Formats: sequence, C-alpha cells, structure tokens
Amino acid sequence: MKISVRYFASVRERLGAGQDVSWADDAADKPATVGQLREWLIRQSDDHAEVLAQTKGLRAACNQTMCFANEPLTDGAEVAFFPPVTGG
Repeated sequence: MKISVRYFASVRERLGAGQDVSWADDAADKPATVGQLREWLIRQSDDHAEVLAQTKGLRAACNQTMCFANEPLTDGAEVAFFPPVTGG
C-alpha cells in the first residue's frame, strides 16, 4: 500500500510539504486508518512526534475530504494534516 501524506501551514514549516510512504501488503505495522497513520508517522522522528502529537488538535483530510481518525485508508490515498484554522 502506498499513501501520499501532505502537510500544511505550521506542520509544513516543520516537516516539509509531505512524503510518500508505502508498506508491503503483509506488513505488521501497516496502518488501516488515518489515526493509525498519524501514530505511525509520530514514531518516525522526534520532529514528527512533536508536530503531530495528539495534543496538537490537528485536522485531517483523506482524498481532500475532512475526516476523523477512524477513516479507512486505501491504496493510493492522499492524507493531509493541518492545524485548525480560525478567521475573523
């Protein structure tokens, strides 16, 4: 399975524009949901752990549609992480 991960705003400033990640079909650590992908990313580096921490209140989108952590992942999906946006 291959997933495109995109980062926006302050997340992008720390981690870059994004990355492509992939797993073998039988990989034990292959994430099945957006939330599991976030947890997998958190384990990749100290920067990922800090920026993507559950306490950060980040939003997520899968294939350009806002979603919750339990959104299933499919091969070729694009997942984006970004901070909450406020306006005035």
